[in-house]
Amino acid sequence: MICIRGAVYIMYDLYTGGPCVRFIVIVSCSDLREIPDNQEVFVHPHTDQSIIVELLEYQEGMSDPDAARYHFEDVAASNGAGGRAEVLSVEPLPLAQLSLTRCSGAWALTGRQLVSKFTERAQNTVTMHMALLRIQQHATDLLVTFNDPVVIHAASSSSVPVPGTSGSPALWTVDDFRRLLCSFRLQDPALFG
Repeated sequence: MICIRGAVYIMYDLYTGGPCVRFIVIVSCSDLREIPDNQEVFVHPHTDQSIIVELLEYQEGMSDPDAARYHFEDVAASNGAGGRAEVLSVEPLPLAQLSLTRCSGAWALTGRQLVSKFTERAQNTVTMHMALLRIQQHATDLLVTFNDPVVIHAASSSSVPVPGTSGSPALWTVDDFRRLLCSFRLQDPALFG
């Protein structure tokens, strides 16, 4: 266990024999609801922040930045944010800073979406920090998304304070997300079949 600026990180085996990563203390959504086999979802214990790790099909025939945009647009469509999503930046992640050595390319995308929670009409503004780690030799795009709500609509169920919390809970930061990305390791390549 490691403590950095008050955030406790733990090793968490995301998939049996799969990537191993240090995480901020979190709640795994797989304990709360059904999560697809190619995905792990972790939520902040006191806010609507979340981190999603997905193993996706490698997008052939497009540049790495275009693949990052493709995945962002796919998430926007899944969130029902079709025309209410914008890419703010796409930039390379230095491979030398990553522990995932089998990565053929790594890109960071920052975007913003207007998203309704559940079936609510109220829309929250969510900044999405995405990292696309391309593992071409296994035909896999590893997508890691940090969802950071920045404006919560007054009519959203998220505008209600979490019972039992006092003061402002320690929010996850982009620096926490970057540290998480740098710690990904592939424990067992057999994960990819």
